[in-house]
Amino acid sequence: MGRIVAAAVYSKGQKITDISLNEGKQWANKPGHFVWIGLHDPASEELSSLQQQFDLHELALEDALQRHTRPKLETFGDALFLVLYSPILVNDELTFVETQLFAGNGYIISARYGESAPYSRVRQRCEARPLLLEHGEDFVLYALLSFVIENYRPLMDSYHIELEDVEQRVLKNPMSQTDVERIQGLRRDLLRLRRYIGPLTEICQELQRLDFPFIDKNMRPYFRDVAIHVNRLLEDLTGLREMADHAIEIGLLLESSRQSITQRKFAAWAAILAFPTAVAGIYGMNFQNMPELTWQYGYFAVLGVITTGCVGLFVSFKRSGWL
Repeated sequence: MGRIVAAAVYSKGQKITDISLNEGKQWANKPGHFVWIGLHDPASEELSSLQQQFDLHELALEDALQRHTRPKLETFGDALFLVLYSPILVNDELTFVETQLFAGNGYIISARYGESAPYSRVRQRCEARPLLLEHGEDFVLYALLSFVIENYRPLMDSYHIELEDVEQRVLKNPMSQTDVERIQGLRRDLLRLRRYIGPLTEICQELQRLDFPFIDKNMRPYFRDVAIHVNRLLEDLTGLREMADHAIEIGLLLESSRQSITQRKFAAWAAILAFPTAVAGIYGMNFQNMPELTWQYGYFAVLGVITTGCVGLFVSFKRSGWL
């Protein structure tokens, strides 16, 4: 069975009382009142009970019992069904916790499936702002949506710090297999984040256009504000992906540069060693008509030529930066 995190009724921006799950309908039908219910891992029986109380559409309940793959917004008559995802790190693995929202005239229900940040903080914030809570269900819907968006920011900030650290390591040391695997893991996580953040822009735009009895036109700027934050997250995601791509490019360029330097050094030393080898090869040929062979100082003269040639080549390569 699931757990009822909180269930309360509100009117004119103030909390009236806590209620049990089966008391929601009678309070929601009272003019100027709305019910806010928070569930954690609810069972199908609890959702069926809420469906009967608040006349939730059958398709909404059927949709709630399914597992989803990305955020979505569905409308059923004068009610809506919203699926959101909060990112969390479990043993350094990025996972997403699903939250389902049912909203209609007189009620808003949140169902969280997993161990994400609790929504009790959202309830505390709303209760601390009675003038805004007086708007009713639409303000609570905005507050829940805004809270989900906030959960992405600390994670993206940590990714930004980690990518900066990787860039510094790549600049100072050759890129290791561990660095490549970590950068690739970060790129994969960033793609997954985009998959879950991207649809939120369309959802916020849809909430600004919907003409529901429980959504006041004066609340539309709040949903527009959420859309602005979502667009900023998408822009930051693009920047983080570029940082990851640049880190790999920088690593490859530096590795290519290091290999080029090494190759030039090998080529320079090969050229230096080739000179005495060529001279020695000439004097190693079995010809009898080689006057230098009978010259008393021929050996020392050849050594001098070899030494002079090698030193000259070394100085030349040193000046050109090959050694």
